[in-house]
Amino acid sequence: MNLFGYIPESVNEGTGLRAVLFISGCRHACPGCFSPDSWSFRAGEPFTEEWQQQILQEVTNHPLLDGVTLCGGDPFFSAAACTRWVRQFRDARPDLTVWAYTGFDYEELITDPERAALAQLCDVIIDGRYVAAERDVSLPFRGSRNQRLIDVRATQASGNIVTLHLGAV
Repeated sequence: MNLFGYIPESVNEGTGLRAVLFISGCRHACPGCFSPDSWSFRAGEPFTEEWQQQILQEVTNHPLLDGVTLCGGDPFFSAAACTRWVRQFRDARPDLTVWAYTGFDYEELITDPERAALAQLCDVIIDGRYVAAERDVSLPFRGSRNQRLIDVRATQASGNIVTLHLGAV
């Protein structure tokens, strides 16, 4: 797996202060995507074990972080590798949240065992492909109206999709 980018502190990819990992590789190829350079699975640099541990140490020791966010590309195309890193993060900091962006619909994610394993480790998943005709810059944490902020724990508990409603920023 390659890492296309890493932002140690951001307020744009989820609530609170978050560390953001941009995972290389996406096959959705949404027209109008803000980061088409991240589509290649070879983009960025290899996310070596050493780099994974360095970032893990940084985010687990950061006293002001509210959590981490996985972006892309699409992290669910590298679900198994992401799952291993997120499990380590969860073990070290169970008090922090995990958000993830994906072009898959949540219903698609949970039908694939590797993707479902990563989804279950997340608190919030922003799902759905970016649709330029649905673009709405007033929506928090997403680019088009079709995308949902899925509350994963509440969705698992109820058996139905439960979305977060944060209102306009």
